[in-house]
Parts: sequence; structure tokens; C-alpha cells
Amino acid sequence: MNLSIEDFDYELPSELIAQHPSETRSGSRLLCVGASLADRRFSELPRLLAPGDLLIFNDTKVIKARLLGKKQTGGHIEVLIERVLSKHEALAQIHAGRAAKPGSTLRLAGGLEVRVLGRAEEFYHLRFPDNGTVLELLERHGSVPLPPYITHAPSGEDERRYQTVYARSAGAVAAATAGLHFDEPLLAALTRRGIEFAWVTLHVGAGTFQPVRVKDLAKHRMHGERYEIPAATVAAMDAAKRRSGKVIAVGTTTVRCLEASAAARGIPVAGAAETDLFITPGFDFRVVDCLITNFHLPKSTLLMLVSAFAGIDPIRRAYRHAIEQRYRFYSYGDAMLVDRK
Repeated sequence: MNLSIEDFDYELPSELIAQHPSETRSGSRLLCVGASLADRRFSELPRLLAPGDLLIFNDTKVIKARLLGKKQTGGHIEVLIERVLSKHEALAQIHAGRAAKPGSTLRLAGGLEVRVLGRAEEFYHLRFPDNGTVLELLERHGSVPLPPYITHAPSGEDERRYQTVYARSAGAVAAATAGLHFDEPLLAALTRRGIEFAWVTLHVGAGTFQPVRVKDLAKHRMHGERYEIPAATVAAMDAAKRRSGKVIAVGTTTVRCLEASAAARGIPVAGAAETDLFITPGFDFRVVDCLITNFHLPKSTLLMLVSAFAGIDPIRRAYRHAIEQRYRFYSYGDAMLVDRK
């Protein structure tokens, strides 16, 4: 399809951008998008699914990836980790008045000193000191990397709520936000209903916030992200298909992980790999039957993925309805349950 970035634009009143999470995780609203639209509560999810359906979650854990400090020249800087490479090295975005030079030292909060090894395309290759691993030092000196459209400084509430209750694999610098709506009582209710669970891991990178800078979508290139699919998850998907259960992806990251594996090898297979898969309308989905997702930014790759999954016109109608009904948008906002077209 010959698509332009303008095909995925919409007007959103700023007051609908959620700045804080709902009072309870599963107390958010849920817009069901299929043959018609239906307004629900997220807590109703167990009765919207059928026994034998399979929910697949991304178990990535958000790390404290934002660091503040100064360069050797004295200028203020902000470092946002993109990916942890090893115990002592990472890729990062650096926001400062001037580019950081290879060999220079960044003096960060709490006396943390990080050396700039060089550039890796738009990212910087950083070396952390030997008195702890990157993850340990980030936990000690960093803060929660809230998205740029959330305007308050990170708080204790954000440390707790900008994280899924089932997060266990540290490495993401942005939350897999569809999972933020699940709490322990809801997971228990889903289990009683006969819904089964499976897991993948895809560490969300800082590139998730990067805008699409080309009008012709065929020219856009995604940042690569590492993912892993356990053998148990592949077996659970096979079993769900055999019993005519639906495979329901919790979040766009889970979709990318499953569909990237299927696109590369014909069917999803267990193991670790890296994907830069860019899903736009016309994509042939092979695995996922339903999608749970939040409302996404205009002109974003995530909105394009959801439009590919449900159809451009159904998603346009759904977003118009959500704005009219004052749904809350983006990371701390409400959710959709979307059928594949």
C-alpha cells in the first residue's frame, strides 16, 4: 500500500493525555473494537474472553534508565539508556547543548562517572565504572524514564505503576503499557475463567519515542530490538490453536515479537533474535488473533501497527469515539481490545 505519515494523524485534546495512572490498574476503561464498538471496563476482561483462550504477555522490566549530570565542560546533560550491551557497557541517547566527544567523561548524579567510547549511529556507546554492573548503577543513580508527554518528575507512584505486576526480565527503557492494566485479582479471575497465560520478552528501547521523520513510510527504518520466545510459549500457542482458542497479544511489543518470528521462519519458533520489523497496513498477520493495547500517539509506528491489525478505517472510528467519550490516552491511559480484521 502507498501510505503517507499523514494517513495516521489525528487531533487529540491535550487534557486527554493521562498524566497519572488510574486509581486501580484494572479500573481503567476498555474500548472493544470489532464489528462494532463497545465501552467496557478493563475489569470485565475475563467475561470478554473464552475458556481456552491464550494471553501472551511481555515480561520485560523497566529499568531506571534516565540519568542527569554534567559534561567535563560543565554543560548540563540528560542520558537515556537505549540498550544494555554488557555488564559495564550500554548504548544511550545524550541530550546536551553539544555532542559528547569520544573519550570524554560524563559526570552524572551521585558521583557516577561514565566514559563516552564513541558513536553507534544516533546513539552513544558508554562505558560504566567497575564498581557495579550497568543495571546496579542505574538502580542506584537513575530515575524512571517516563515518556516525554508525561510532564511531572518521576515519583514513588511512578516507580510502582510504570511497571507491570509480572515484570521480571530487566532491560526495558519504556513500559509495555498494555500490561499496566493487569493486577493480581484480575489475573486470578482470568485463571478461574480458564484463560491460559504465556510469556515473551522484548526489551522496549528509547526508539519507541522517536517520531517517523519521512512522509513515505516505505523509507522508515525501525530501531532493532532484542526478543526471546520460550519453548513453552510456542507449545502453548500450538495447543491454543488446536483447541480453537484465540491467541491474544498483550501489547504491540508482544505482537512484534511473535509476528517477527513467524515472518522470518514461517511459524513462531523458540529462541532469541533481533527484529526491526515495521508493521504497516497490508502486513500478513500469522499468529495473533486479538490485541490488547493502549491508545497511541499520532503518526506513531504503534498506531500504524494497530491500524494494520484492525484496519485503518475501524481504528479511525475507534479513536474518534474514544475522544468523544473522553477516554484517557497514552501510557497511563485506557485500553482497547481489538479483533484482527
